[in-house]
Amino acid sequence: MRKKKKLSSPIKQKVLLLLASGLTLGLTRSAKKQWQILKNLSREWNFIDRRYLFQIIREFKLDRLISHTEKETGEVEIVITEKGQRHSLLFDPDKLKIVPPKHWDEKWRLVMFDIPETKKSARNALRLKLRELGFQEFQRSVFIHPHECEKEINFIVEFFEVRSYVRLITAEKITNEAELLLKFDLKKKS
Repeated sequence: MRKKKKLSSPIKQKVLLLLASGLTLGLTRSAKKQWQILKNLSREWNFIDRRYLFQIIREFKLDRLISHTEKETGEVEIVITEKGQRHSLLFDPDKLKIVPPKHWDEKWRLVMFDIPETKKSARNALRLKLRELGFQEFQRSVFIHPHECEKEINFIVEFFEVRSYVRLITAEKITNEAELLLKFDLKKKS
């Protein structure tokens, strides 16, 4: 029996989201056909390593998230299944949420970033998304949240293509945290 795998990789999440949104994915073994498809391919697919993409597609097929058929021309037609559609909703950036646990672990999550001016729109989108997720702006490029959010942050930074500019830090103590405790409606045990 196959061990059930989760879509933990942000790239896998992105591929499933792209497939669910109806973006064309051209997979073919013919070099001539590949060039034709690449001309019309959404730029999002260009950032994913082809070998890794083929591996993801095989995994998705085994997990029944997609179905695919190879045509006589060598092209592969991929259709996302109902199960795949349900899974893709888990990674929809518009529906992303940080679910607070019953008991706070008394740790702070800080998202720090230094995104260059050439990626200003991604930087602004990241700021907006962090606010939507309930983060508080600690400093201009530092946001803070009290709950576990590594998966969500990994997905967001991959989605906005800013991974190399963003750091996630977990801290046990922050000076003058009384204001943060009030903002997040939290109480320390001790």
